[in-house]
Amino acid sequence: MLEIVKRLTSLNGPCGYEHNVSYFIRDYVKDLVDEVRIDGIGNVIAIKRGELSGPKVLLTAHMDEVGFIVKKIEENGLLRFEKLGGHDDRILLAQQVMVIGNSGEVHGVIGTMSAHFVKYDDPMKVRKHSHLYIDIGATSKEEAENMGIEVGSPVTWATEMKVIGPKGKEMIMAKSLDDRAGCAVLLQLLKELQNEIFVGEITFLFSVQEEVGLRGAETAIKTLEVDAAIAIDTTAVSDTPEETMDKTLFLGHGTGIKVMDFSLIVHKTMKNHLVSLAKANGIAYQLEIFPGIGTDGGAVALANHGVPTGVLSIPSRYAHSPIELVSVADLEATKDLLKAFVLDLSEETSFEW
Repeated sequence: MLEIVKRLTSLNGPCGYEHNVSYFIRDYVKDLVDEVRIDGIGNVIAIKRGELSGPKVLLTAHMDEVGFIVKKIEENGLLRFEKLGGHDDRILLAQQVMVIGNSGEVHGVIGTMSAHFVKYDDPMKVRKHSHLYIDIGATSKEEAENMGIEVGSPVTWATEMKVIGPKGKEMIMAKSLDDRAGCAVLLQLLKELQNEIFVGEITFLFSVQEEVGLRGAETAIKTLEVDAAIAIDTTAVSDTPEETMDKTLFLGHGTGIKVMDFSLIVHKTMKNHLVSLAKANGIAYQLEIFPGIGTDGGAVALANHGVPTGVLSIPSRYAHSPIELVSVADLEATKDLLKAFVLDLSEETSFEW
C-alpha cells in the first residue's frame, strides 16, 4: 500500500481544487469497477457489484487536503492568503508551500522575520495567518502574475512522503494523509476484491470538500440509495507528552472504531458488528471517542431516511500540518477490517436499529 499512499500524497488537491486527485482515482479504478463517474461537484463515485444480490453498502473517504488560497498579490510580489480548512497559525511560519498557478506549480515559503529581529519583537506573539504572506521569489505584482499566479490560486504544503521508524513498525510521514490514507485503504481494498466473491453492491465514494463542512459527501449521498455506510478517515491520537493529551488513542495500536465525534454518534449495530469482526479476525483495534473532529460519516448518516453509518479511523499525529504521521500497521488493520466487513456480508445481512 506504500506506493499508492506515496502517489496520492504527491498530488496537490486542497478543498475545492481536488481535480488532480479526482482524475487520478477515476483512472485508477476504471478497470476495477463496474461503473465510475465524477459528479458535478468533483466526487468520484465507483460501483462494484458482487456475485449475488445483497445489501448496498457505501464506503467513503475524502480526497481534499487542507490548504490555502491566494487572496491578494502585493505590489512587491508577496502573496496574502486565506485558509482552506483548519490550520494552527503557530506552525505556519517558514513552511514550504506549492502555489498551483495557471502555468504550473510554483514553489514558495510562508515568510517569517529573521531570528536576528526577535529581540526587537515580542517572541511570544503568534501572528494570525491574515498578517502573513507567501514568498514565491517575485519582486513585483507583475512578476507574480507572469508566473501564473492570480487571486484564487490554491496553495498546498510542499512536502514529500518518507517512511521512518524501525523495521516492522514503519511510519508514513507526509502531507495530506488526512485523508489520502483513507483513499489508499479504499483503493487497496478494491484491488484485493478482484480475487474475492462477495454479495451485494459496494459504492466507493471519494469525496471533495470534507475539510470545509462535509460538502462533497452531503451532495453525493442525496443521489445514492444504500443500506449502510462506513467512512474511513484519520483521527488525532492523544499519546504525546503535551498536558492536554489524555492517552485514549495511540499510534500503532490498531484501527480506531469510532463511537462518537461531534458529527456523529455511531449506530450501535454498526459499531458492535465492527468490534465483533475485529475480534473474530484478530485485527488490532481501539475504540474512539473524540468530540474534536467530524467526518463524512456525519453527513451520510443524516441523509435520506437515515443511513446506519460506522467510521474506521486511522490514528494520526500532527494532523493538518506539513508533516502528518500514521502507522503502516494501523493502515493495514483498517484495510483488513474493512475487507472483513465486505466479505462477511450476506443476502440476509441487516443493519436495523
